[in-house]
Amino acid sequence: MLQTLILIPTSGEQQILRPRLASCIGDSVRVELCGFGPVAAAARTSQLIAALQPARILLVGIAGSLDRELAPGHAAEFEHVAMYGIGAGTGDTYRNAGELGWPHWTATTREGGRIHVGDRISLQQTDQEPDSGAQLLTVCAAAATQKDVRDRLAKFPDARAEDMEGFSVAFAGGLGNVPVRIIRGISNVAGDRDKARWRITDALHAAADLVAEILS
Repeated sequence: MLQTLILIPTSGEQQILRPRLASCIGDSVRVELCGFGPVAAAARTSQLIAALQPARILLVGIAGSLDRELAPGHAAEFEHVAMYGIGAGTGDTYRNAGELGWPHWTATTREGGRIHVGDRISLQQTDQEPDSGAQLLTVCAAAATQKDVRDRLAKFPDARAEDMEGFSVAFAGGLGNVPVRIIRGISNVAGDRDKARWRITDALHAAADLVAEILS
């Protein structure tokens, strides 16, 4: 049985992460690409869950910091993931799905219960308070300006970093009854598009260290 499926969004991230995680990879741990962005990540994760039936998923890659205390070159695990960009409008006029009264998904289980997915998914597998822990914000396009950052934090003030796959992988995991953990290396400050200031390699090495701790 496949115990752990490690998902990495892009081949560039994989080139750095896979050698660092080589000693952890074996019959019970497999590494796959999930694709770039929320659409590819949702489709690919669902495909891999159906084919491989993993016991758990670890999503690993880079993210942009929305919190000054979360500096580039470091890494963090997130206990919640929220979605920004699905809804109506842009900037000051943006309204997310919940504000429009539309859940991302509702269904009735065989037992008669209801599955409801809103703009925020908890990844916690413990008895912690439901609202505790770090929040990751999944976006359809990375922040390009500080106004973009302010717009995102106006909707999700607890978000500490932004990525483009977390919500999708968590959603697919929830539908497949597979627990998901998300580890992101902080490559840059969100809104800063000057890659000369980014620390992608350091961020991914820090993320690999966290993954190795989890797998050990």
